[in-house]
Amino acid sequence: KVRNKVLQAKKSYYESANILSSHRKKFAFHLEGLINKELVPLKLVDAKFEVEVIEKDENKKNENGIDNIKFLVSMNKGGMKGEIHKVSSGGELSRLMLAINLVIANSLNKKTLVFDEVDSGVSGSVAEAIAVRLLNLSNTQQILVVTHLPQVAARGKQHFKTFKFSKNNTTLTGVTELSTADRVEEVATMISGDKITEEARQLSKKLLHN
Repeated sequence: KVRNKVLQAKKSYYESANILSSHRKKFAFHLEGLINKELVPLKLVDAKFEVEVIEKDENKKNENGIDNIKFLVSMNKGGMKGEIHKVSSGGELSRLMLAINLVIANSLNKKTLVFDEVDSGVSGSVAEAIAVRLLNLSNTQQILVVTHLPQVAARGKQHFKTFKFSKNNTTLTGVTELSTADRVEEVATMISGDKITEEARQLSKKLLHN
């Protein structure tokens, strides 16, 4: 009787686990397509995201099913695939995570996402694409972005400036929230450097009112 119960439980387990596995493989293919589509405008044109779904060893199958799932990425054409955290640089990883979060945003619990160097090594239309996507993501999640680009900074709902100062022979870091007028000056500084031109100031105002 016990043996029959065990056999029946195994049969029931595998029926459910195989259905779950089938759904996972179907959704993995769909997820790959959505994320890879987002990589192009983020200047990751040669990157390829892939979800690997492989069956676990018999002794590791459990209440989570029979699958091992890995998120793999190749950042360059013909490059070796590897797990995301092992093959991406800081800036590339931030943009990759931005693409992933954009796709799955509606499935996430409300949380705060921090992006550092998400705009590293980009400018122009790519910077604008990143800025717009961060703004869209902020509709469902709280977003904190460390940036040096005016296009990205101007899209934020709040703007904080970090700065260093010395006190008692110690270097400290401070942070202050900028007013609307201060934001115009700060974004203009990001555009033209320490010597702010009137053209930079006007462009700053235009960016902030987008």
